[in-house]
Amino acid sequence: MRLATVKKNGAETAAIVAEHGVLPVESVNQKLNKNWPTNLFAIIQSGKWAEIREWYHNGGRQELETLEEELIPAGRVEYGPLYRHPRKIWGIGLNYAEHAADLHEKAPNTEPASFMKPDTAIIGPGDTIEIPLQSDRTTAEAELGIIIGKECKNVSEADAPSVIAGFTTIIDMTAEDILEKNPRYLTRSKSFDTFFSFGPHLVTPDEVDEVLDLNVSTVINGRIHRKNVVSNMTFRPWYLVSFHSHVMKLLPGDIISTGTPGAVVIRNGDVVECQIDGFEKLVNPVKDLKQK
Repeated sequence: MRLATVKKNGAETAAIVAEHGVLPVESVNQKLNKNWPTNLFAIIQSGKWAEIREWYHNGGRQELETLEEELIPAGRVEYGPLYRHPRKIWGIGLNYAEHAADLHEKAPNTEPASFMKPDTAIIGPGDTIEIPLQSDRTTAEAELGIIIGKECKNVSEADAPSVIAGFTTIIDMTAEDILEKNPRYLTRSKSFDTFFSFGPHLVTPDEVDEVLDLNVSTVINGRIHRKNVVSNMTFRPWYLVSFHSHVMKLLPGDIISTGTPGAVVIRNGDVVECQIDGFEKLVNPVKDLKQK
C-alpha cells in the first residue's frame, strides 16, 4: 500500500494511492463508511496506517475501484510533503564509503555519523529548493527515508522492521562550503529553509521485497549523478533504527534519512531528483537566491 499527502481545494489532505491516481481519505470515509484521520501525520501517530493497510490487502483495494468518481487522476495530482511537523528528523552522514571519498573524508565505520534537522527545512515534491545567500556551493543528496510507525525504545535489529510504517524518497541539502569551514557547522549547513524534501509516497514494507536490494540514485537535470544499492551502506536500515532507538525514544512519524550514494552541486535552474527502484520519483527545481 502507498499513502500520500495531496493538495485539494487549497489544503493538504491524506490520500491512498490507487493504480491510476489517488483517492483522498476523506472521500473513502464518506463513501465506504470509514472514520480514518484525513491528515497523514495523524494516521501515522494514531497507528491507523496499520488498520488501513490490513483493510487494503483484505478487499479494500477492490473497494477503491468502485470510487472512480472520487479519483484524482495521476496527471492531475499535486503532492505535498508527506507531513510538515515530525518530532524528529535524523540524517546519516557518509553512509556509503564512495560518497565519503567524494568529500575526501574517511567513512565512519564504528558508529553512524548522525545529525538532526528542523521541520522548517521541509518541502515537498515540485517545491523549489532555495540556495541560500550564505552559500556558494550547496549540494543535493538523494536518500532512502525510513518512517517510524510505532513508539519504540531499545529495539533490536531483528525487531526493527516491526516498528516502521514504511519508506519514502528524500532529497537532503547541505551548504558544503559552510560545512568545510568547520565540522561544528554541520547543523547550520543542513538546516536552511527548503533543505529537506520528502514524498511523494509513503511505501509500506509489504511493497518492498528486500530493502537491501533497492538502488538509490541522485539525478541532476535528467542525468544520473551517482547510484548505489542499499546493501552497500556501511550502516544498514535496520541497524540505524535499532541504534537510534538506543539513543532516544523513537516516535510515530519520526524520519531517518539513511544517507546518499552521492551529493551533487546544484545551481540556479537545475532540477534534482531522488529515484529509488519501484518508488515514485521525487523531483524538485532549484533557485539560487543570489540570482536576480
